[in-house]
Amino acid sequence: MRLIEATFPAEKIEKVKSAVEDCEPAHWRFSEKGDDNLVVLRAFFAVNGAQSLVDELQDICENGDDWRILVLPVEATAPQIDDDDELKEEKRKKEKRALREEIYQDVSSGASLSSDFFVLTFVSTIVAALGLYADNVAAVIGAMVIAPLLGPILAVTLAIALGDFKLLSRAGRNAIVGLALGVFTSGLMGLWLGVNYESHELMSRTVAGIDSLVLALAAGVAAALSIVTGISAALVGVMVAVALLPPAAAAGIFFGAGEFGLFGRSILLLTVNVVCIMIAAQGVYFYKDIRPRTWLEKKQAGHAARLNMLILGVMLAGLVAIILLAPTGSMPDVPGAGD
Repeated sequence: MRLIEATFPAEKIEKVKSAVEDCEPAHWRFSEKGDDNLVVLRAFFAVNGAQSLVDELQDICENGDDWRILVLPVEATAPQIDDDDELKEEKRKKEKRALREEIYQDVSSGASLSSDFFVLTFVSTIVAALGLYADNVAAVIGAMVIAPLLGPILAVTLAIALGDFKLLSRAGRNAIVGLALGVFTSGLMGLWLGVNYESHELMSRTVAGIDSLVLALAAGVAAALSIVTGISAALVGVMVAVALLPPAAAAGIFFGAGEFGLFGRSILLLTVNVVCIMIAAQGVYFYKDIRPRTWLEKKQAGHAARLNMLILGVMLAGLVAIILLAPTGSMPDVPGAGD
């Protein structure tokens, strides 16, 4: 349930009224014209349909000044809405989906390069590296939860779906900077600590098989769905599942310790996770019809999405070939393994 509150110039009231009647909210009303010549619309939607009104209002008002649209979540309403057979049928037909503007607001925060982003990435990398070295599962899971690396990757996929190249640039920068910081920080720790070959948590980050592809794809679908349906809290569980930071931390440890073969295997696992998350998220955005509002933006976004899927598809095919042809699906031989 959502409440749309829109403030706009009084001369547009007839167009706005027509748009409201077309979108059929459960309840709506206009305020009296104020001294500033502005009118306020409040429209309540019990089921999906708010997106259409928000788009219509933007089309009506975007070339003028003094307008604002607010989207407010509604926890409850009284009296209760009559959940008759017609309304139940409408609910079945319309899947739950957050508004485009809500999704953008949630995801674009992952494209903000702030001191908090650097600190969280730095701290989570230290926790992950120590957890991997000491074979401490709890520390590794804790690092995955606090690492802010999944946000920029989801922001990249949404930017492509919406054709927002400004967001794409910022989100891509964050993803690269975050992963590079993770690898660099853990590399320094690898130079200091070396490699604990008896740590299962560390050595398992050198294994990349078909099951890794499936896990990453599933996690990408779950991550994108949690954003699209407005259940952002579910991202915590997704972060734990997909494990972006541990492969990056493991890669840094191996590189710092001079184990370049193991470094390559960890980078392979990290690349598998990133590519599969992006493919899965792009698929979810397409399935849920997350597109720009205007025709020109839709056309640009369509070209960007097709190009992105082509590039990711080629990368995925290459990763599958490496996994099938190279012995990356099992633990590598390490010093002392035969003793």
